Amino acid sequence: MRGWVGAWTGLALGLAAQSAWAQVVPGQQQEALQWLQRVAGAARKLSYSGTFVYRNGSQSETSRIVHVAAGDGQMEKLEVLDGSPREVIRHNEEVRCYLPESQLVIVEQRSTRRAFPALLPASLAGLGENYFIRKVGNARIAGFESQIVRLEPRDAWRHGHQFWFAQETGLLLKADIFDSRGESLESLAFTELRIGAPANATDALKSSYADRKGGWQVRQAKLRDMRDDAQWVFRGDLPGFRRHAAMVRSIPRKSGQETDEVMHWVFSDGIAALSVFISPLREPSEPGEGTIQSLGAMSIMKRIVDSHKVVVMGDVPPAAVKHFAEGIGVRGK
Repeated sequence: MRGWVGAWTGLALGLAAQSAWAQVVPGQQQEALQWLQRVAGAARKLSYSGTFVYRNGSQSETSRIVHVAAGDGQMEKLEVLDGSPREVIRHNEEVRCYLPESQLVIVEQRSTRRAFPALLPASLAGLGENYFIRKVGNARIAGFESQIVRLEPRDAWRHGHQFWFAQETGLLLKADIFDSRGESLESLAFTELRIGAPANATDALKSSYADRKGGWQVRQAKLRDMRDDAQWVFRGDLPGFRRHAAMVRSIPRKSGQETDEVMHWVFSDGIAALSVFISPLREPSEPGEGTIQSLGAMSIMKRIVDSHKVVVMGDVPPAAVKHFAEGIGVRGK
């Protein structure tokens, strides 16, 4: 667990970052931002297959991905090759997660989280207000020449990011998140990559577990847009973070007889994201209230507010999650 950084310390670090990057020429930042805008949709428009590695400190995880962009949308298969087997099959907005050890399939009709290599949003408007952006050189990743773009935060409420994009196609080859000292918190990188759909695309996109019989449970995680969330207020504003989604998730319990309804909000500055989950308490008290956990770039905090469990998590510094979480309350209380 990583201790949270005090707000005054964060401010000092933010001022130091601004001073260190004061030499970034505005024209250079605009050029880098325009380059990012040109490549932002590459991961969704291209077909590709390959293997990538996620690293977080001494831990690592290898995954294999097949992505096919066709006339009727996007199809994707993601397999985790280390540890407990997991597989995710996506067809446009439908996502099926196979967990063979528990013989469980979780089906969701809409995903709110961008995944590697589709980490960039469609629109990068306002990104330069929160980050210093510039090209910082070239490198060879997984056999492809890449352009490196670095995003240094303008304040202490967000981490820094560095991206390696294939020069020919614009596909993201590697992504790194670093802290205020410039040390890597976590990274994702292709180790092997092929551009274009595989010859046997239909078979390559098929789940390894779809035809297995006996004992499998299917749980449908239903989502609906939240029309009235006026009960909850968010007072801990973070500069640049705007609300992108508000929904209610209906998640079946293990018994399959009942469902839990969880309110879910997503806030983002265009690169980093914060998720807020609020649900009624099932137990009078729960351990861990008010504590912060860190895993790589991810920070998580849980609070109990008005007989509800509030969980805030995001790829931002612990101080940012703490500030945001402590500003969540019930209107009029």
